[in-house]
Amino acid sequence: MSSTLTLPAETGAGRHAVVPRRRTRVLALPEARWAVAALVLFLLALPLYLTGAPAWSWGALFAAVYVTGGWEPGWAGLRALKDKSLDVDLLMVVAALGAAAIGQALDGALLIVIFATSGALEAIATARTADSVRGLLDLAPATATLVRDDGGEESVPTDALRVGDTILVRPGERIGADGRVLDGASEVDQATITGEPLPLAKETGDEVFAGTLNGTGALRVKVERDASDSVIARIVTMVEEASGTKAPTQLFIEKVEQRYSLGMVAATVALFVVPLLFGAALQPTLLRAMTFMIVASPCAVVLATMPPLLSAIANAGRHGVLVKSAVVMERLGQVDAVALDKTGTLTEGVPQVTDVHPLAGSGLSEAELLRLAAAVEHPSEHPLARAVVDAARTRGLGIPPVEDFTSAPGTGVTATVAGRSVTVGSPARLLTDGTHQAVAVAAGLEETGRTAVLVVADGTPVGVLGIADRLRAEAPAATTALERLTGTAPVLVTGDNPRAAARLAREVGITDVRAGLLPQDKVAAVRELERAGRKVLVVGDGVNDAPALAAAHTGVAMGRAGSDLALETADAVVVRDELATVPTVIALSRRARRLVVQNLVIAAVFIAGLAVWDLVGHLPLPLGVAGHEGSTVIVGLNGLRLLADGAWNRARA
Repeated sequence: MSSTLTLPAETGAGRHAVVPRRRTRVLALPEARWAVAALVLFLLALPLYLTGAPAWSWGALFAAVYVTGGWEPGWAGLRALKDKSLDVDLLMVVAALGAAAIGQALDGALLIVIFATSGALEAIATARTADSVRGLLDLAPATATLVRDDGGEESVPTDALRVGDTILVRPGERIGADGRVLDGASEVDQATITGEPLPLAKETGDEVFAGTLNGTGALRVKVERDASDSVIARIVTMVEEASGTKAPTQLFIEKVEQRYSLGMVAATVALFVVPLLFGAALQPTLLRAMTFMIVASPCAVVLATMPPLLSAIANAGRHGVLVKSAVVMERLGQVDAVALDKTGTLTEGVPQVTDVHPLAGSGLSEAELLRLAAAVEHPSEHPLARAVVDAARTRGLGIPPVEDFTSAPGTGVTATVAGRSVTVGSPARLLTDGTHQAVAVAAGLEETGRTAVLVVADGTPVGVLGIADRLRAEAPAATTALERLTGTAPVLVTGDNPRAAARLAREVGITDVRAGLLPQDKVAAVRELERAGRKVLVVGDGVNDAPALAAAHTGVAMGRAGSDLALETADAVVVRDELATVPTVIALSRRARRLVVQNLVIAAVFIAGLAVWDLVGHLPLPLGVAGHEGSTVIVGLNGLRLLADGAWNRARA
């Protein structure tokens, strides 16, 4: 029997609970403020320039446009140049200054405004991605009431709490730390963390999480994790790590960008110097060279990759799937085989009473048998005992008081109920007569993958209970969706016994079942699939799943009841334990990859078309600027499409 306690599964509306969203104001971003300032100054200067006002009036305004819109990218470009890297931002500023130097102040200012606006859009996209992460931090209170050793109380910052401290949580307050209830009873709303639709009853020994909302009772909670290691903190850390990573496509583009930029500068110099050597006029030659440098700059190519992937990460995060990096988001779309763990993944990970069998001659009904067993199991903390008690409560059965409770590890528990000595435990330990009818009943339950529990009253077996881990309601649909996406049915890899694994596999439509596996055996199963040329996604939650999660092409952990090791090892975490989100995030990843390809095609078409126009014809500088920066804006906005909830809904469908 397992001794691992897990939380009850979420159902109903709780599955759609989302983290409160905190949006960054656009003007809170410096890039946006400088872009707006440059645009306003440009709009003030434009009518003066067009109406023939004195040069000092519009000239000063255009100069201010160059400063407000160009100083940040120019400074960033100089820093990159110091590190022997040629930055596209610097090329744009140089092109604008070159245009001004030959009397095209309007064209240069327009370039600065459009380029600053493009940078602001990129900054807004990045901020929107980070908003979904920072929203998690709003859940945790800033202070908590610490109970001192002398019984006094003190308000302290939550980040000052340490493991072993005791805090008091009053009615209506948010819990300040992950811990376990020492005293008190209440109902706690955990929807934003675990997705349960209704507040959960909490009493002594129950686990609670930082940021969840206490109900009408007071709780004394023993802190079990530092603030930096709480569920919220771990989630935030994992998602923040995503913003610092680049997808393989992006890394390739960055390698090509340096060589491309150097080649572009060389081509620009040649386009300027060679005609001059053959007697061309200075101003039109310089203008053509500057136009070429602008339209050939790879800004749109550089921006083609990250916006779709970061937008997909943000969208998945809002729906309870925390993808650790853009690399992972890209890899999710490549999987073509899936290996699923059983307990805690396809099932809820919580034992449930499935069968109640009074024995012939016992004189007990199902309700009476369950009430008797629940009374004896009530003082026990064993997971199977909790299942029996919960089953009785679910049926509305009153649980009578007991006396003389004793527990024998590996055998069962005994207590006196209304003058009768009742024992509940393992049939193998309690049955001495191999021909008793209880033997056949227990064997029948175990044959179907259930755990049999025998009830004995005054030395006589009176009934058998069947207990099993309940299948997640969405498991059959999720496995079907995974098969449709990958083209092959998922594989079940579990350490559970073959009978239980086979029973569950039939319920979800899995035919490839590998049961009784040790951790190294799960790794071997993944390696076998990879040797067949498959890119394997492993979904699991326990310590024994961690090696397979690490060995797989991509690993996804069920986050609510997942072990710390599994959460750290996995590439993505399903926070609210919705198995149905796994195929959805795969589909979302594939949409992101398609958008990356679309963006690269759009960027290449614009660059090639404008460059050829400038080389074989006469491309006006304002039109070149508008075309180049327009392509940058287009690919940026195209990537932001995946931020919308509609993108998630389409992926789910």
